[in-house]
Amino acid sequence: MEQLSAKTALPPHIARPAYDRAQLKPGIMHIGLGAFHRAHQAVYTQRALNEAFGPWGIVAVNLRSPEPVEALAAQDGLYSITTRGAAEDRSEVIGATVDWICAAQDRQKVLDYLANPDIRIVTLTVSEKAYGLHPATGGLDPDHPSVSSDLAHPHQPVGPVGYLVEGLALRRAAGLKPFTVLCCDNLPANGHVVRRLVLDMAERRDPALARWIAEEGAFPCSMVDRIVPAATAATRERAEGLLGVTDALALDTEPFIQWVIEDHFVSGRPQWEAGGAIFAKAAEPYEKMKLRLLNGTHTLLAHLGIIHDLECTRDVMAVPELAAEARRHLDATVPTLDPVPGIDLDFYMNQLMERFANPTIAHRCVQIALDTTQKAPQRLFTPSIEILAKGGDAAAFAHVVGIWLKAVLKRGDCDDPRRADILEAARNINPADPSASFFAIPGLFPPELVAARGWRDLVNANMA
Repeated sequence: MEQLSAKTALPPHIARPAYDRAQLKPGIMHIGLGAFHRAHQAVYTQRALNEAFGPWGIVAVNLRSPEPVEALAAQDGLYSITTRGAAEDRSEVIGATVDWICAAQDRQKVLDYLANPDIRIVTLTVSEKAYGLHPATGGLDPDHPSVSSDLAHPHQPVGPVGYLVEGLALRRAAGLKPFTVLCCDNLPANGHVVRRLVLDMAERRDPALARWIAEEGAFPCSMVDRIVPAATAATRERAEGLLGVTDALALDTEPFIQWVIEDHFVSGRPQWEAGGAIFAKAAEPYEKMKLRLLNGTHTLLAHLGIIHDLECTRDVMAVPELAAEARRHLDATVPTLDPVPGIDLDFYMNQLMERFANPTIAHRCVQIALDTTQKAPQRLFTPSIEILAKGGDAAAFAHVVGIWLKAVLKRGDCDDPRRADILEAARNINPADPSASFFAIPGLFPPELVAARGWRDLVNANMA
C-alpha cells in the first residue's frame, strides 16, 4: 500500500493542514520528537496555523535516536493522529513540521538553527530525567552524563540544557535576541526549573552570558495534558484503514487535550489560543492540579495493574474496587491544591475517571510506570510533606508509595534511572520493616519522609 506523503490523495473526510505547507517557514524548534509532542504541541500549532498563518513551522529534533527522524523524512513531515472515543475514531493528518534532525548525527545543523533569528521559540518534551536536575540542590547534577559532557565540552552539546546554553551563546555573540524556552515536561514550575538549570550551566561557562540570559530571556511555565499511548501494530492498522495509506508514525490518542501557558515570549508566538490553549498569568495552579490528580492517580493505576496482572489502565478501571481506589486518591488530593482559575474540580475529576476508563485507549501500565523515582517527588512526596507539616497523616500518598514498592517486588524489575538501587533494595527486604531498604537509598526519599515514622508505617502496611 502507498505510504503517506505530500503526494498522497487522502479521503475527503480526513482533516489535514488548511494552509499552504510550501509557504510555511521555520519558527519553532522542538527538542524531543516523541509521541506526546506529535499528538499535542504539533496539533495545537497546526490548529493555530489553520486560523492565523505565520512563520511558525516546527523544526523537530531528536537528541539520540534517528528512527523517528527518518520516518518523518520518509513521509515529508506528515503523520496522522487518530482520536479515539466511545462514538467513533477520527483521524487527522498533521503537517506543521518543516524540518527534522537527529542531533546525534548532525549537531551542527541543530546549532545553526538555534543561532538563526527565524527560530524564536524552543519547546521541549525530553522527560524529567533528561534535564540533569540534582534532587537535593535543585541545580545541575554534575554527575548526570549529559550535564557532565556539556560542562566539559560546551561547544559540542549532547543534552537539552547544553544545546539551550550553546544556542543562546551563539545568538548573544551574533547580537541577536534570545529565543523563548518553553518547557512542556511534567516538572512543577517547569519554566522556572529550566531557567535555573540554563543559568547554572551558563554561569559556570561565562557569568556575562548568564546575566544576559537572565535579563533578556524568557522561560514561561506551561502545563500539558493528553493521554498518548505508545503506538502498536494495531495503531498503524487502524490509521491505514482510515487513511487508505500506511503511516509509520501513526498515533492513537484521547479526545481530551489541554495546554496552559504563561504568556511571556521574547519575539512573538503562534496564536495557540485559536487551537484551544489557555494563556494564564501563572501556570503553577494548573500544573499542580494535573501532576497530583492525573499523574499521581496514573502512578497508582499503573502499579495496581502490575500487581494484579492487568495490562492497561482501562483494565484496572474495569475492576470496581480498583477504580474506587483511584477515586479515593483523587478526593484525598484535592485539599492539597491551590485554587485553579476557571476549573470545576469535581467536573475535572469525573472527566479523569472517564479518561482512565476509556475502552479505546490502550495505555499500558508498564509504560506509565517508567521512571517512577523521577516522578514521585512532585506527584507523591511533596504533597505528603505538605500534609504532614499541617498535622495530617498523608495516608493516601503513603498508599500509592506502598503500591509502587509492592509492584516492584512482584515484578522483580523496573524501568527507572535508579533501577540498580531499587533492585538492590528489593533484594534486601526486612520483613519487619519492608520499606526500610528503599528509604535507605541515598536521595530517593526527602529527609522529612525518612524521619516520618508514622508515614513510613503506612507505606509498610500497603506493601503487605
